[in-house]
Amino acid sequence: MIQERNFMRKIIICVFVLLLAVSAWAAAPETEDQKALYALGVDLAKKLSVFNLTTDEYEFVKQGMTDAAAGKKLVAEPEAYTQNINQLYQARMQVAAQKQKELATPYLENAAKEKNAQKTASGLIYQEIKAGTGAQPKASDIVTAHYIGTLIDGKEFDSSVKRGQPAEFPLGQVIPCWTEGVAKMKVGGKAKLVCPSDIAYGDQGRPPIIPGGATLVFEVELLDVKHPPAAAPEPKKAPAAKKKAKKK
Repeated sequence: MIQERNFMRKIIICVFVLLLAVSAWAAAPETEDQKALYALGVDLAKKLSVFNLTTDEYEFVKQGMTDAAAGKKLVAEPEAYTQNINQLYQARMQVAAQKQKELATPYLENAAKEKNAQKTASGLIYQEIKAGTGAQPKASDIVTAHYIGTLIDGKEFDSSVKRGQPAEFPLGQVIPCWTEGVAKMKVGGKAKLVCPSDIAYGDQGRPPIIPGGATLVFEVELLDVKHPPAAAPEPKKAPAAKKKAKKK
């Protein structure tokens, strides 16, 4: 709930700044400051996308910000409507997540039919691209891997390859799809992991980058496996000294 409120505050601040900027100039941005404001608008649009606003609904958003900027009497105070805003956010997120799942259904069906594809009980679709010959990790291990993550439409949302730096992480502390899928690999191997939302980021997603309910596709190359350092043994307690019997 705290994260949701912080997200809402960020949206409100961005809307406010954007609407002030719109009144300043409507021409194509030319200066660096204008381009920064333009980028702010793009970022805002992505954040507001989770609400899936209609044209009419967006006009109410603009009206509220315009009235606040002009110092007019407000029809609705934000503090009084925090719960309503959060409820609207949750309702729109659920609708969007369901839509994502419906869009993913035919993709998942086709992915499961591809050559060498294996569908597990969790819904993971594992497809080996290149067999590895090294160690096979357990959930308790630390792995190093290169990966490319995309949505089902092919849009790339993350890539260690582009960053030029492989990722290292405890295998048991990532999304369930990765914990299960990478554990099937051996060092030196590559595989495609198709992750339904239930074993990825769920209905919440990671907006605005990953929509709620989104199926994710990863191409993973396993580079290394390390066993976590063994916990230091607890020091043994010194035996209690025996009391000497008193002489009578």
